[in-house]
Amino acid sequence: MAANIADLFEHAADAFGTRVAVACGDQTATYADLEADANRLAHFLQSRGVGAGDHVGLYAGNSIEAVTAMIAVYKLRAAVVNINYRYVENELQFLFADADLTALIHDRKYAPRVAAVLPSAPDLHTVVALPDGTDTDIAAYGGVTYAAALGAGDPVRDFVERSGEDLYLLYTGGTTGYPKGVIWRHEDVWRVLGGGVDFMSGIPLEDEWAQSRRGVETGGMVRLCLAPLIHGNAQWAALAALFGGDTVVMLAHFDADDAWRAIERHRVNVVVLIGDAMARPMIEAYLSGGYDGSSLFAISSSAALFSPVVKRQFLETLPDVLITDAVGSSETGFAGLGVVAEVEGGAVDGPRFTPGPNTIVIDEHGRPADPGVIGRLARGGYLPLGYHKDPEKSAALLTEVDGVRYAVPGDLARLEKDGTITLLGRGNTCVNTGGEKVFPEEVEGALKAHPDVFDALVIGVSDERLGQRVAALVQPRPGHRPDPAELDEHLRRRIAGYKVPRELWWVDEITRTLSGKADYRWAHRYAESHRGEAVSHAD
Repeated sequence: MAANIADLFEHAADAFGTRVAVACGDQTATYADLEADANRLAHFLQSRGVGAGDHVGLYAGNSIEAVTAMIAVYKLRAAVVNINYRYVENELQFLFADADLTALIHDRKYAPRVAAVLPSAPDLHTVVALPDGTDTDIAAYGGVTYAAALGAGDPVRDFVERSGEDLYLLYTGGTTGYPKGVIWRHEDVWRVLGGGVDFMSGIPLEDEWAQSRRGVETGGMVRLCLAPLIHGNAQWAALAALFGGDTVVMLAHFDADDAWRAIERHRVNVVVLIGDAMARPMIEAYLSGGYDGSSLFAISSSAALFSPVVKRQFLETLPDVLITDAVGSSETGFAGLGVVAEVEGGAVDGPRFTPGPNTIVIDEHGRPADPGVIGRLARGGYLPLGYHKDPEKSAALLTEVDGVRYAVPGDLARLEKDGTITLLGRGNTCVNTGGEKVFPEEVEGALKAHPDVFDALVIGVSDERLGQRVAALVQPRPGHRPDPAELDEHLRRRIAGYKVPRELWWVDEITRTLSGKADYRWAHRYAESHRGEAVSHAD
């Protein structure tokens, strides 16, 4: 059994040729369209020397062409390298070198940045520019238009046999440091993110045709994937949907009202989003816009804080829609699922979820943690191979417990008495104040429970007496800024006093990553450069 990403897509293309595969804006493409264009692009790249084991950068926003490019690269047994389209030249230089790119596919508007960086990447020999409505110069570095590449390629599927051992590479942007490339075998990553295993039972699918067979039986669903394709959440929401014959709906750029218009237009059944950064604008746009959400039966959040106050809004507004909070990472894949039910009004430690069959918490002694003990979240079973070109971090990621190997990416968690797990946050963002540990997500959830607070980030800043003190950057709702003393009182009703921010900054907008995750590097830079503007509170 190959269990290869390209093979899995080809099974679906053979089964659902005339079914709409992807819709983005006013454009749609059937499975047959995607298959033919991916074959053409793959043959063009092959003619330029791209083959098994090569790394091809994808520096693009959401589009049908970007999905086609991903499939084309996998058809050649090469690996796609996801590149954040917010990156500037020095970040691109790092990633081009670290990822060992031999080819690049980019939105045409990024040509000036590409031109500036290419001289520092001598092994990158082929560049294809995707159409985006711009006409920037690509001839200076030998770029080829997407149309020309397709015109030079054959639509026939005649590639070499592939393997489940082929490599998949996902760069995780991170919130505190440089991105790291996580390496997986195709079969393993399909098992943990692409639907190759029943997520809650842990039972593998019987063969690589199981998803396409199920798509024939069910007729397929319509899934709206709101995150950028450069993020693993959207990549695998889209790929898993395509393996099963579903229609994937995307937005070129996230906008809550556009999302509801797409839901109405395409009769979307399932929405996949990332935390409050997408969920809160979505539910508030629904409440004010009079949209038709009757086609929806499930909304799934993952990869970022989904706070109690926002969960409650969804439950009250869409009572017939199943709301879930999925837990996982680039290094573990799916680790567990929380079904959102009645939510308390205040903050909680973090999302509580039912772990998958291979998910545990490891204590400080490297043993399975007892209930109530804070440790590190770990997942066994199908595992990544490690980090690209970083044996030291790879060794730290993979560990053994009672003779079983686990991936341990750094998320802190607590096993509860009922067998559920509470996710507390990344250890490198935890604030240590006077010996007490404060998890930013808990305080952020309490802040956002205030009716005049739209968004917030919590960090630790240096303190001579405490080591660190808790600080917050707060984005109030337009025209509403809470009184600091009243906000302090609001927090003390929900969290312990030592967790309440001693300093806060009012900001016009919280900066987040493209995927909606907290950008703690930005928050620390802002706090450092706006020291005199902080509102301070006594202990």
